[in-house]
This record gives sequence, structure tokens and C-alpha cells, in this order.
Amino acid sequence: MTETSLWVKVLVCFISGIGAGLGTGFAGMSAAAVISPLLITFLGMPAYEAVGIALASDVLASAVSAYTYGKNKNLDIKNGLVMMSAVLLFTLAGSWVASLVPNTTMGSFSVFMTMLLGIKFIVRPVMTTKEAMAGVSAKKRVIQSIVCGTVVGFICGFIGAGGGMMMLLLLTSILGYELKTAIGTSVFIMTFTALTGAGSHFAIGGAPDLWCLVLCVTFTLLWARIAALFANRAAPKTLNRAVGIVLTVLGITVLSVNFLIR
Repeated sequence: MTETSLWVKVLVCFISGIGAGLGTGFAGMSAAAVISPLLITFLGMPAYEAVGIALASDVLASAVSAYTYGKNKNLDIKNGLVMMSAVLLFTLAGSWVASLVPNTTMGSFSVFMTMLLGIKFIVRPVMTTKEAMAGVSAKKRVIQSIVCGTVVGFICGFIGAGGGMMMLLLLTSILGYELKTAIGTSVFIMTFTALTGAGSHFAIGGAPDLWCLVLCVTFTLLWARIAALFANRAAPKTLNRAVGIVLTVLGITVLSVNFLIR
């Protein structure tokens, strides 16, 4: 590897890590939505390898974000485990159905969803309180978690992306979660889904580019930690605006990169 190509890798992975880390720490967004298109476009990396690296980056970034949110009591582990079980199960079901459909390309779905969700948080911020959350019965919450996990898992398996965004949307809009708890629960679930995805990618596709893997994991972890610390200390209205801006900018950026790929 030449010195120039090494510095190009470092720069691309650094920029990818910033976007993925901020998206994960602020909004529970999957790192794959940011890292994959950048590695494919600017480093010419095979798509399968790029997704594997992105998922591996997601594991530690989501884990450290979940720890930060949990430490600040902004994480619903009980219902998160219920939803995670449904997500993992129906991701397999969605993948199987997708294999039967002739070349249905819906990759842009998660990008547009990211932008729309970002605008939504700016225009109509989530101001639900933890007191309001506590008013929902435990049985109803479990049923909601199973239903929402089923929807997220199937869409994620069928389309191949959008799990983090779908979870955040459903947790805030359908389950009525307070924003910080919604993000904390989302990154908790994404830790395990990303671990499963990364493991299967590396098992099937072999070892990825080690430099890119280490750089992306490191930078994503760093920026996710910074974003999660800020998010847990921010006032609800400030956090809504920050999440909205981050998602909107990332959505526009990834859409532009996807256009370059085509």
C-alpha cells in the first residue's frame, strides 16, 4: 500500500466515522447507512465487504451509546429485549421473502426516510415525558414492542437497511417513548442486530480490509461516544433540533453519494 492510498483510506474512514458516529449517538441510526456508500464510492470497495465493515463499526458504537444512555437512565432494557427478539426473527423472514421477489430495489428508502425523519424532529419535536411513558400498562407495552419489532425486522430484512430509523420512528410515534429513552433503546437493539449481521458477513465473505475495519470502528466509536454524552445532557428541545439537523444532513449527504455510485 502506498503512503497516498493509506492517507486516502484514513480520510475516507474518518469522514465516514464522523457521520456514522453522530448518527448512532444522536439518533440510533445504523452506521451502515453512512459508511457503506462512502467506502464503495471513494475507495472502490465491494458492497458486501463495505456493509460488513459498517456493521462491525455499528457494534461498538451502538454498545457504548447504549451504555451511556443506560447510565443516564434513558434505556428500556425489558421491552428492548422483547422488540429485539422480534426484529431478529422477522429480519430472517423478510430476507427470505425478498429472495422470492424479482430484483426489488428499495435501497433509497432508508435515505429518504432519514431526511424526512430529520425534518420531522425539527418541525414537530418529540416532547413526551417519562411520566407519560410510565402511564402505559406493561402488557400493552410488550404487545406494542412485539408488533413494532415485527415491522422493523421484516422491513430491514426485505430492504436491507433502515432498521435504526424505523425503530426510532416507531418508538417515538407509536410506543410514545420520550426521545432519549427511544434513542437509548434503539442503540441497545442495534448492538445485537449489527453483531449478528457483521458475523454473518465475515463468515460468508471472508476477512475485510483490516485498515478500513480498524479505522472505521475507531472513528465511529469515538464520535458515537461524543454524540451520546451530548445527547444525554441536552434539553429535550435542543436534542430534537440536534437530531433533526444531523439526520437531515446525513440523509442529503448519503443521497448525494448514492447518486455518484449510479
